[in-house]
Amino acid sequence: MTVSAAVSTTSESLTFQQVWRRVRGVLLAVLILVVAGVAFAAVRSGSQHGRLDPRSADPYGSRALAELLEERGVSVDVVTTSDEAAGATGPDTTLLVTGPDTLTAYQQRRLHDATARSAGRTVLVSPGDSSVARLAPGVDPQKRGPVTARAPRCDLSAARTAGVADMGGVHYATDAPGATACYPDDELASLLVLPGRGAGDTVLLGSPDILHNERLDQQGNASLGLQLLGSRPHLVWYLPSLDDPSAAEGGNGGTDSRDGAGGEEAGGQSDFISLVPPGWLWGTLQLALAAVLAAVWRGRRFGPLVTEQLPVAIRASESTEGRARLYRRADARDRAAAALRAGTRNRISPLLGVSARDADSPAVLLPAVAARLSTPDSAPYALLFGPAPADDAALVLLTDQLDALEREVRTS
Repeated sequence: MTVSAAVSTTSESLTFQQVWRRVRGVLLAVLILVVAGVAFAAVRSGSQHGRLDPRSADPYGSRALAELLEERGVSVDVVTTSDEAAGATGPDTTLLVTGPDTLTAYQQRRLHDATARSAGRTVLVSPGDSSVARLAPGVDPQKRGPVTARAPRCDLSAARTAGVADMGGVHYATDAPGATACYPDDELASLLVLPGRGAGDTVLLGSPDILHNERLDQQGNASLGLQLLGSRPHLVWYLPSLDDPSAAEGGNGGTDSRDGAGGEEAGGQSDFISLVPPGWLWGTLQLALAAVLAAVWRGRRFGPLVTEQLPVAIRASESTEGRARLYRRADARDRAAAALRAGTRNRISPLLGVSARDADSPAVLLPAVAARLSTPDSAPYALLFGPAPADDAALVLLTDQLDALEREVRTS
């Protein structure tokens, strides 16, 4: 009964209430960060807040340009599927494709077939290797360059009227007859116009910056954007969507026998990161940064051990009990047993005439202990140098046996 009471008074098993009080602050902070991040990402990735969205007033939206076009009598319709985009083409229509690289090869071929017959204008925003081969055959994307104020240096009337504009991005080269290359860098065009059927043409725009709200009032960006997109009375603004059912048509990812190897077809697919709305990426980045800061704030900072003067004197019994609680919390019965045995050996070695240096040597200490014991067949080795106890009860029993051994050595 006495042993049980002693064990219970030093127990450090935490109750549910104690655990909850310790972690509730951290859990609340994490919950607030998650809710704030999800809300921010949802707002940023809403349908009215996308890049190049004519309904978005964000810096990278295009609402300002769309409203200017409507003031000049150009109707602006937003479509999100390739079926809608292909069906809306015609001689009186400009089709703006904001993300040609995000389309599958099947969508790109279908769109090219529709625009080739329409005799209208098609404007492709920053088409790369994965889309130019199908949407603008004969054009080669050569490099990417910075977006900066550039002079037109071409005979295109829209470019000459607009003058200097913020151009750059993807630069193109072509040998197509009748092509007009504008805003060049090292003889590579960042604005390329390819003649098509009848009065139709295809415009490759190396960078979308002139269409953004934040840049529309700079240089000749507004003039160039209005002329490129307002040459026909009707503008179809195609925003490719992940919900477009045609993305699953034409075989696996839009492949068919006309494309040859599947490796070429894979080029028409955009990687997952590029398809994630920018709001979600920013939200995820902020949550990751907040998690790192929280880990740094709450993490333990280990450094070299230093000694310091305690402000108060601590009784030996309190220090012993505190260390015992630490051992119990860490379930370190081996360390506790080693400390008890070492203390016993250090206390009885002077009584046996054994030096402190030999107190940890079984060959020296055990014969001296055996000579003092009243029971010749006792085995002091298991007490003083034996294995660690298997459970708390065995540790308590070891303590009692060590006390008994020390008392017998003292009284003998």
